[in-house]
Amino acid sequence: MPSVGEPSDAAPLWAYRASEMRQLDARLMAREHIDDYTLMRRAGRAAFFRLRRHWPQRRRLGVICGPGNNGGDGYVIAALARAWGLSVRLWAMAPVESLRGAARRAAQDFLASDGQIEPLDAGSLRTADVDAWVDALFGTGLARPASGVAHDVISTLNAHPAPVLAIDTPSGLCTDTGVMRGIAVQAAMTVSFIAPKPGLYTGAGPDCCGTLILDRLGAPDDLGAGLPGACRLWPADTPPEMLLPPRSPTAHKGQFGHVLVVGGGVGMAGAARMAAEAALRVGAGLVSVATAPEHAAAAGIGRPELMVAGIQTAEDLAPLLARSTVRALGPGLGRSSWSEQLFSATLAAPGPLVVDADGLNLLAECPCWRENWILTPHPAEAARLLGVTTAEIQADRLAAVRALTDRYGGVALLKGAGTLIDDGQQIALCAGANPGLASGGMGDVLTGLAAGLLAQGLAPVAAARGAVRLQLHAGAHAAQTLGHAGMLASDVLDRIAPLLALPEIRP
Repeated sequence: MPSVGEPSDAAPLWAYRASEMRQLDARLMAREHIDDYTLMRRAGRAAFFRLRRHWPQRRRLGVICGPGNNGGDGYVIAALARAWGLSVRLWAMAPVESLRGAARRAAQDFLASDGQIEPLDAGSLRTADVDAWVDALFGTGLARPASGVAHDVISTLNAHPAPVLAIDTPSGLCTDTGVMRGIAVQAAMTVSFIAPKPGLYTGAGPDCCGTLILDRLGAPDDLGAGLPGACRLWPADTPPEMLLPPRSPTAHKGQFGHVLVVGGGVGMAGAARMAAEAALRVGAGLVSVATAPEHAAAAGIGRPELMVAGIQTAEDLAPLLARSTVRALGPGLGRSSWSEQLFSATLAAPGPLVVDADGLNLLAECPCWRENWILTPHPAEAARLLGVTTAEIQADRLAAVRALTDRYGGVALLKGAGTLIDDGQQIALCAGANPGLASGGMGDVLTGLAAGLLAQGLAPVAAARGAVRLQLHAGAHAAQTLGHAGMLASDVLDRIAPLLALPEIRP
């Protein structure tokens, strides 16, 4: 059973910006007729008992308290730790007399328990005999890069051998965007409260947070009613969303669409092949590959279910475009005059489309708007599509994915840790980061999965979301036996069909 206040299922949740989180705090206090100190004690207790559950052998605690309410959480934790017989050293960024409200009361309670407060100094942290740290320095309250003592403290925590528990947010991480403000705590575990914050799940968030736990502190499901929210969060354990109807016993292949993969320029046949096989594995009825003539004979070896055609000109492509119902444009396409011909001919054909890789690079040179496509850029491709730098994309991934749909229409799928999917109406954040997916061919597999789901009648946004969830789950299965280093795109492919058979993701 989940603990009190913890989500009881893997349903998508709204994720909220820092300004909205302050409103949620106020709503929760009003609903439960409690003050901010009671809510602070509730948060501190939740974090402390998570710490004890995860690290029961660690009994020498170092607590770093900042000048705001995040620091107040730290004082609550420190007092609880003393009551449980742990050794506690507490360093404070500000004197107790300068604290306000609930934070000051929490600090006074810690002092009343005979706790001692030391002024914050990176030098004393380096030599401290502690076996676990609590980061209660800034939480969501840091609006600029840490500097001076704060910068030195974060750097010291990151270099210390003892693990760090971050309270609500690793200090230095922007909860709205997932960007590190200069430097951020690299926590082993983060306990966040009430509702998800998008920056914990995308950008640098997964690196900074470590194991991320959301404790809702008793917040009801409708607490955020009327607030816009930044995005919908699909937690990492959400089963792949398969909106396909059950197949009739008399079904035939023509009912499940015909995907045409256009790509595989000279030297890059493997990309088109992997996209095509992914479309087959996810259930497309027919899959064709339009590739360079040099590759046609070899592209289908080992996968005779694929129909492979060597294409020399746009005219050669026309019959394949006419027969197919969905196209996947870009895997291994290249940037030659041959590529440009196939790109233009494919864009001119009606029907749903998934665009990836060099298809996106060519689109950046000839922008157009379309309703029925899915664009699947990684950050560098997104930067080219929007005419900005990769750093600007990563500085605000949610704004970037919305800018893509504003400029190009359809559905934008911004890859990376915490993949974002936007249909122009609502952004979905698919939590889950698997470093094993950081290798060649994984994007081609994702493209094929999305195209295969489109071919079976899913709306573009549902196909994009389903493809991401399937790849994440297949990658997690592969990592269990293979680890992350050396995981291949074909290893993920091999696990797609077994996943579709699992009862929890059948329609």
